[in-house]
Amino acid sequence: MTFKSALFGAAALLIVATPAAAAGPTDPQIAHIAYTAGSLDIAAAKQALARSHNKAVRSFAQQMVRDHQAVNAKALALVKKLHVTPENNPTSQSLTKAAAAERAKLAKLRGAAFDREYVNNEVAYHKTVNGALESTLIPSANNGELKSLLETGLTLFKEHQAHAEMVAKGLK
Repeated sequence: MTFKSALFGAAALLIVATPAAAAGPTDPQIAHIAYTAGSLDIAAAKQALARSHNKAVRSFAQQMVRDHQAVNAKALALVKKLHVTPENNPTSQSLTKAAAAERAKLAKLRGAAFDREYVNNEVAYHKTVNGALESTLIPSANNGELKSLLETGLTLFKEHQAHAEMVAKGLK
């Protein structure tokens, strides 16, 4: 179960840490941000699986696909159960735009250069997303089940960050 996003860059991730309003994002906005981030990370990981031949990078990308698909499935089940419609918002839109730019950047890279960029972006992304979860998304969530899902995700995403850092060290 994960909920992070790969291949976007730290600047886009900082957007997640900024509340949509002074009071913070609403539960429908949080649900959309979380689902969007997970979907974008799945796309990034699939790009890595299509381009990388490095065993450690491929293993990490496979984990990202597996975990993010699982957490997104739980998020979809939760919003259906709660009869909540995720609300598109500037944070989700910015994440999507930044992810497209990062995928385009990665598409121009090959071999070790691709692997380093992908993994370094994953490290930066996880740091920012984890910070946003801790400082904004979890505290702003009003629904207990949503908050619990985000907390579970945070635990997993911290593991992802550590894994990405380990892979990055091996690529230097």
